[in-house]
Amino acid sequence: MGTFIIKKTPSGAFNFSLLAANKQKIAVASQVYTTKAACKAGMTSLGKNAEKCIKEDRIEDKTLKNPAPKTCPKFEIYLDKAGMFRYRLYASNGESIAISEDGYKSKSGCINGMKSVSVNAIGAEIIDETAK
Repeated sequence: MGTFIIKKTPSGAFNFSLLAANKQKIAVASQVYTTKAACKAGMTSLGKNAEKCIKEDRIEDKTLKNPAPKTCPKFEIYLDKAGMFRYRLYASNGESIAISEDGYKSKSGCINGMKSVSVNAIGAEIIDETAK
């Protein structure tokens, strides 16, 4: 089971990170939220959408010459400027929910990262660092 960490940004907004069971950070919010309730809704959305994307093979591979488009919700694999594989998770409404913070050396590693998000987000413990 994973762990969500809620933090406050310097501007007073909220964001989250998702840690795998081994405490490695596997996803971060791709936006900031004006309220803690909205941040928690984003965490719930991440879990539901990631699970659906993995179960239904909704992975759009932007590293291919002619990627097969997928409808949202979907994971999207892309190459960053350093040539590392990364992913984004989009909700049903097309908004980005989460991204991989670190790049992966291989596409299979990136796909395993997406699978880890889908497993670790459901029922994850929540640590609210804004309550300190």
